Amino acid sequence: MSGAGVQVDRLHAINHDIAPGVQPDMREHGWDSDEWPELWPRVQAADILVLGTPLWLGEGSSVCRRIIERLYAMSGQLNQVGQSVYYNKVGGAVITGNEDGVKHTSMSLLFALQHLGLTIPPQADVGWIGEVGPGPSYGDPRDGQEPVGFDSAFTRHNATIMSWNLMHTADLLRRAGGLPNYGNDRNALQEGEVFGYIKPEPIAGTATSTHKKET
Repeated sequence: MSGAGVQVDRLHAINHDIAPGVQPDMREHGWDSDEWPELWPRVQAADILVLGTPLWLGEGSSVCRRIIERLYAMSGQLNQVGQSVYYNKVGGAVITGNEDGVKHTSMSLLFALQHLGLTIPPQADVGWIGEVGPGPSYGDPRDGQEPVGFDSAFTRHNATIMSWNLMHTADLLRRAGGLPNYGNDRNALQEGEVFGYIKPEPIAGTATSTHKKET
């Protein structure tokens, strides 16, 4: 992505004191420390969100699940047209480990992201599994050779496909002005406009962002 001109912000969750829970600031709910409120603006600014996790006992790590919880904590926020704050962002997943569970864990992460409101492109996950049992992890150095896993053609191909599909989808959403808010404007739904939508006339090349009640 960096090579394609995308600005990449890498956030290594284990280096931060992120409290568990599903509230925006867990310091207001009994925790002495919580860095999530300070990290959230970096996440909110992203058009593309890729979650990465190792596999522990065939599942994603507890740290990754904590990030899912904290993303969920912000899902009550809305964008300027009444949609989830995660609308018009795209999501992907990277899974590495030395045991089975890549597809299972990707399925769980991508479901969570789309449930929050992110758009999931085709083939938006990539994984690598090394030799079963104790051993080097993906990216660990090897004397005189590429780091572990970097020579996996399967992983390299899937990483390329995932990266470009994420970028293509983010670009499509940006050029379209985002997903129309017809039928998903939470502010309108809270006002009781559930069945009262009239489909607006489409405008070629633009996204529809208006709604009317039946009279």
